[in-house]
Amino acid sequence: MTFLRCTLLSICLLPALAFGVAQQTTAKLPPPAGKTSSTPAAAPSTTPVATPAINHPATAPSAPHPPASTPQPNHAANVTPSYIIGPSDSLLIMVRGEADLTETVPVRPDGRISMTMLHDVQAAGFTPMQLGDNITTLLKQYLLDPVVTVTVMAVNSKQVYMMGEINHVGPINLTPGMTILQAIATAGGLTPYANKKKIYILRGDKQQKIPFDYTRAIQKGDMQGITLVPGDTIVVQ
Repeated sequence: MTFLRCTLLSICLLPALAFGVAQQTTAKLPPPAGKTSSTPAAAPSTTPVATPAINHPATAPSAPHPPASTPQPNHAANVTPSYIIGPSDSLLIMVRGEADLTETVPVRPDGRISMTMLHDVQAAGFTPMQLGDNITTLLKQYLLDPVVTVTVMAVNSKQVYMMGEINHVGPINLTPGMTILQAIATAGGLTPYANKKKIYILRGDKQQKIPFDYTRAIQKGDMQGITLVPGDTIVVQ
């Protein structure tokens, strides 16, 4: 009887024992492929990853913009302070601190110049300094302590005329102290057909004829006391 009880008890305990063994075996098996382990994933590294350089098309550096051109002043004529302004001369009138009144003006045939604010001003017959003083006086009724400078930019009133056997016939500007030889040289010299013994100057309204010995002037430097004046005509036959 006792043996029968033990046998029945063993039969009842066998399923429980088999289930326990199966649980232990399952716990030891590795996780199947594709399943995520219960172990927490490592935190991503904070070390920056180098990004490969991207070759962009080379861009040429933009050329610097050229500086704004600054107007350059014209060259003044080579005249002495005692130069007398005449018709057709070109004058630069500068009024310090007054850009609107600074201008280049021609001397009209009547000897006057036209200026902003002042209109007509007599210029011919004065030196540049005298004209500057006159303009200063006229501007005092409009400006406080004006400072005026007059510069002769081109001498067109002082001319002599070349005629005959000269390479460049026509007017030339008469510079201070210019001799007849210098005037002929400025006009390109004599032509091969020029008669050096027949050179003379016509002067004044009455066309006074003044002979000039070219050979003596060349050989001895003798200008024969002749000083050119505006309006003279040098004739070479």
